[in-house]
Amino acid sequence: MRRSLLPLLAGVAALASPAAAAPDPLAAGGRWSANTSGHAPVPPMGWNSWNAFNSDIDEEKVLASAQALVDTGLAGLGYRYVNIDDGWWLKRRQADGRLMIRTSHFPSAIRPDGASSFRPLTDRLHAMGLKAGIYSDIGRNSCGQIYTPDFKNQPEGTVAEREVGLYGHVDQDIRLFFAEWNFDLIKVDGCGIRGLPADAPRVRSGLYRALPPLVDMQSLGGTNVAAVRTLYDQVGAALKRYAGARDYIFSLCLWGAANVRTWGKNVGNISRTSDDIQPIWPRMLTNLDTVTHRALYAHPGSWNDADMLFFGTGDFDAQHLIEAKSHFSLWAMLNSPLIIGYDLRKLTPALLSIFANRDIVALNQDPAGNQAVLAYDSDEIQIFVKTLADGGKAVAVFNRTGSPAKAVLTAEQLKLRPAADVRLIDLWTKSERRFRREQALELRAHETLIFRASGTRRLPDGLYLSEQPGRINPAEDGVVTPQADPTIYRSIVPWTGTHGGGEHPQYSGWGGAEADRAAYGKLLRIAGTTFDTGLGVLANSRFEVRNDGFARFVAKVGVNDSAANQKTSVRFEVYGDGKLLARSRPMLFGQPAAPLAATVKGVRIIELVARSEAHGSAAPQPVAWADAALLRDAAPRS
Repeated sequence: MRRSLLPLLAGVAALASPAAAAPDPLAAGGRWSANTSGHAPVPPMGWNSWNAFNSDIDEEKVLASAQALVDTGLAGLGYRYVNIDDGWWLKRRQADGRLMIRTSHFPSAIRPDGASSFRPLTDRLHAMGLKAGIYSDIGRNSCGQIYTPDFKNQPEGTVAEREVGLYGHVDQDIRLFFAEWNFDLIKVDGCGIRGLPADAPRVRSGLYRALPPLVDMQSLGGTNVAAVRTLYDQVGAALKRYAGARDYIFSLCLWGAANVRTWGKNVGNISRTSDDIQPIWPRMLTNLDTVTHRALYAHPGSWNDADMLFFGTGDFDAQHLIEAKSHFSLWAMLNSPLIIGYDLRKLTPALLSIFANRDIVALNQDPAGNQAVLAYDSDEIQIFVKTLADGGKAVAVFNRTGSPAKAVLTAEQLKLRPAADVRLIDLWTKSERRFRREQALELRAHETLIFRASGTRRLPDGLYLSEQPGRINPAEDGVVTPQADPTIYRSIVPWTGTHGGGEHPQYSGWGGAEADRAAYGKLLRIAGTTFDTGLGVLANSRFEVRNDGFARFVAKVGVNDSAANQKTSVRFEVYGDGKLLARSRPMLFGQPAAPLAATVKGVRIIELVARSEAHGSAAPQPVAWADAALLRDAAPRS
């Protein structure tokens, strides 16, 4: 074991070494750097065992859930992944390091030679037209071992035999899971590099070995971001070796820690943005809020994951279908994977009708891959708007409160012309309504109204960039010092209750790139002129934009009025496939927005660079690519 750790530790040291520093991150490379490995052109859909059974899982429960997906027609809608979470393993055999399955619970895994195998189970799932997922941890021990007091199916044996995580065994385990057992998805948790300091009770008792934490949820400064990424990069490399020739999903589960917002999209196919969801309304709000301002960090191939669907129980049970429909509608709009966390053997017609709403599933699975953008944001009402591949719109109006509420939806929020008819089709009731300019709405407590919308586009010959976050990657977002996000709802954590001093902001990512807002959620405004569309970001940033047939890029650029540093100039540049196409003059705070345009016909990757001319430790400038759009006509507009 000690020998097998040497390459790992060397990799961590190399990444953290100043000698391994990356070249200029603002240099245009003409390539898309977000993840394209694996297979997630749309968010994965399926079922996971954890919310339904915790670690008390067995073959009968897994196969019964798989059969339910088929029999109910859910598999035909896209719910194809059947994911076995924590609790499947017996131990790690010390003779050769091979993981052993708990065959008393998974009898089809028994092999005559004494080595267990999941291949019979994955073959059976594949024969049903489904995909198979497996769980592991990036550390030596799993989340269930470390954090679940009543953990069923604990790994057995010596301290070493109970070390069932990937740490020191990445290549061996990924080869086993994908080349031998033929899984299609792996969820890799991070508890093993978070919860085993030397003074942890289960370490002091001798149950587990200490592993100095690399992740501190309460302290970004106490987190070794480079080391954490190295570990996950190693899993990604092993997946390419052993599953690269076929479809697979790499699911990162770091709960928004270790600044994963900035790099998870480059490594895996889905990346958790929050700690575990619970069937409690306030906890759902917490998980939701970790995703809502992150539309630019999700794309086909790499999605934000707000955790599994947790309805059917608690605040989302059969007596709370309004809440269950809200949960489902919001996850669909935000392109979070639709992974059911319910015992499907107990599925009722009412719950099935939610999971099986074809129109809402279609929003989640829309091939354009645009996560919904906040058109209106408050602690009470939120309005999310999503641009679809056919050019249409979806809109969700969400009442976060426990009281009835009134809201107004405007054509401008949909980026449609207010003087023309706007048509709304309710995706739950299938009813239709039309309006011009604005529509008054009444919402019940916790209700989400969700519509398909159509009308006359405000920009007839193209798309605003904020309408298409799925084609934009903030390769560099200018954030120098990651900060905890204060906008996320701080619910009572069920596993600690009201012990201690309360919940503190912990999820990082505050100040990153946003659509239709400036950095830090501020108003998009340059020299007193407000814009309702554009990209907000900090200076020293670089966007990558996929182009598939547009001929011209246009924007109005400048330093945002929210800047605290009013003396540093910023220059804006547009590149096409690595070549400079246009450049602004140096822009200062208070100067009116400057038009910037470039012909991009035939260009594959457009890059938008905002480079600060600051020296020393000046505060980073918030900048705006206001009214940024891609047009189909190469001729300048009059």
